[in-house]
Amino acid sequence: MPANHNLPRMRSWLFAPGDSERKMSKAADGDADIVLLDLEDSVMPEGKPDARKMVAAFLALREDKQRIWVRVNPAFSGEIGKDLDAMIASAPGGLFLPKAEGREDIEALDAMLTAREIDCGLTPGSTLIAALVTETPKAMFHCGDYEGNYPGSERLVAMSWGAEDLSSALGARVQHRMDGSYMPTYELARSLCLLGAVAAGAVPLETVMPDFRDLDGLRERAQMVRSQGYRGMLAIHPAQVPVINAAFTPSRAEIDHARAVIQAFAENPGKGTVALNGAMVDIPHLNLARALLADAGVSE
Repeated sequence: MPANHNLPRMRSWLFAPGDSERKMSKAADGDADIVLLDLEDSVMPEGKPDARKMVAAFLALREDKQRIWVRVNPAFSGEIGKDLDAMIASAPGGLFLPKAEGREDIEALDAMLTAREIDCGLTPGSTLIAALVTETPKAMFHCGDYEGNYPGSERLVAMSWGAEDLSSALGARVQHRMDGSYMPTYELARSLCLLGAVAAGAVPLETVMPDFRDLDGLRERAQMVRSQGYRGMLAIHPAQVPVINAAFTPSRAEIDHARAVIQAFAENPGKGTVALNGAMVDIPHLNLARALLADAGVSE
């Protein structure tokens, strides 16, 4: 993840269709950390030219552009150049790239972005990238390719996964078990995204929960994936945002425990294992404690 960017919080990422000014405004005026103006799936092909104009005009009026991102069309779609031509001059905080199939797609997007940033008088590299990395069968085999120093790697700050497009590509009629949990292929996608994102130094993002009325289920799922290492989640409805924000915000008890771990090591310099509240904690616990405080935005 690029250290030279003043990144916004990335707990909740709320989609809004790029062809609806009302929905874009409602999303941007809410509490989502990142607002994703969508030019891909929520816009019909014949509506994309008008949607591009609407997104560009909407961005031009916003003062909080760092948190206003755009989901562009896939690299292979033939539409992404038109997306960039329409709205890079309006300086979105970042782009959400769907159906990414490896670092080559990030490199290609970086080249397209750099040329347009220069033409528009923007700082090269200022437009960040998040990528959806499991939406095609090929993509599943390349989730670990995003690590390393290559053109565009400094822009890549988040990675997410998706089940719907993958299901369609596979011809799969069922994504979930009877208890609501994902079938093995989709659990694999979730795991590969998490591993790939952490290896690349990017924020791992959980995919959407389509049933936006089930807020209790959303809370349980968000807390579960956070416990596994995910640090944010995609949303399709404003009602999901407060639940996601709460789930990915460290609690007071977690913060207090993290500080206690750090303090225990500070009181025992040179030791790799210390006792705390009747249990032994070691260096991985110390690293987790520091990471949690960093996520919470509080001091040690």
